[in-house]
Amino acid sequence: MTGQIWTLPRALDRPTTPSPGVADPDEAAEFLELFHAEHPDAGPAAPRVAWARAEIELTGTYQHTSAELAFGARVAWRNSARCIGRLYWQSLRVRDLRAVHTAAAVADQCARHLRLAGNDGRIRPMITVFAPDAPGRPGPRIWNEQLIRYAGYADGPDGRVLGDPRYTGFTAALRELGWRPPARRSPFDVLPLVVSAPGEPPRLFDLPPDAVLEVPLRHPDHPWFAELDLRWHAVPAISSMRLRIGGVDYPAAPFNGWYLGTEIGARNLADHDRYDLLPVVARGLGLDTSRAASLWRDRALVELNVAVLHSYAAAGVAISDHHTESERFLKHVEREERAGRRCPADWSWIVPPMSGSLTGVFHRYYDTEPLRPEFISDDDAVRTALHGTPPPLPGGAGSAPPVWSFLRGAGTATEPAVPAARYPDRVPDQSKGTQSS
Repeated sequence: MTGQIWTLPRALDRPTTPSPGVADPDEAAEFLELFHAEHPDAGPAAPRVAWARAEIELTGTYQHTSAELAFGARVAWRNSARCIGRLYWQSLRVRDLRAVHTAAAVADQCARHLRLAGNDGRIRPMITVFAPDAPGRPGPRIWNEQLIRYAGYADGPDGRVLGDPRYTGFTAALRELGWRPPARRSPFDVLPLVVSAPGEPPRLFDLPPDAVLEVPLRHPDHPWFAELDLRWHAVPAISSMRLRIGGVDYPAAPFNGWYLGTEIGARNLADHDRYDLLPVVARGLGLDTSRAASLWRDRALVELNVAVLHSYAAAGVAISDHHTESERFLKHVEREERAGRRCPADWSWIVPPMSGSLTGVFHRYYDTEPLRPEFISDDDAVRTALHGTPPPLPGGAGSAPPVWSFLRGAGTATEPAVPAARYPDRVPDQSKGTQSS
């Protein structure tokens, strides 16, 4: 499962306008028919579809059973066009926390998710699903792109960014909200979680140290590499994507697989607009960096990836190399074809960012038509995750069915107001951290 989120091209994205919380009855029917088709023991789909349509007509939405929720989350992973690690989609552990609404409870359970998924290095694919959007009752929002991300300080020494340049805007927004960076800043300061919940201002929560499993990076052949004091976290828990199952949106549903080595070594640490470490590694290797034709970038990239895979293995933390994962993905495609299902894939993401032509996934084309259920990254979520812009919340009685509006009373479905100031009341809770049972 990929650990990076970027703005989706229009050809692969859904409409960027947030759902008003009203479930789509046709999507509901489509999903429930899929569920019953793949679960023959559940009986015929028609009675369940009729019930869901009646519930939507009355209340504006409907509730998934625990079995439907688990199936929908797993199929959303199965349908994820940008994920190469889908072979084990059926093994996804689904935590049904739809009863959790408050910011503090969401933050507590996010920390617990990281502990459970980290599993002392034996990474478990996992998703935690919080309350959905419903008419007049938006679900909570997690602002962070992933549960664990590193700060980027634009006011670093010599005018350079200290930390991750991707998150300079988000880091500045969190400081404006009241977050205090460590007295001694480092390139790997873990950012706090920011959670919005209806009726509450955005709140900040530091992740407890025992929830953040990190791996110090070493090279098996070059002792000097340890002096770079690099590290990366173990659980790539994506938290800014919306899970949509059968016409119902779950805006807070953090999920993770395990890392692909190139995500860290060829992207996070190597990209020019991220940590940009290839020149540093090249100098350590004594490479000629005066001309591109020396292929110093390529050689440094390989050694950086060797260090990542070696370090995770030495620490007993699960990770996969791009050759192994490419073979697994092709096996997944074969299984889906035998099952009579399409397998959407974005070639530009499935092909690894290093030695692409040496992998089997490079030498073929894929179906690009998106399928539902799905994970959605819309423009609002990207802006929030990168710049700290408060996420819009769906709401308004006018969007609910007439019966539901009548039962609630005209004008009672409300959306929490956003004051004129960029951030309403600042409630930094980083001193308390999060606790979970």
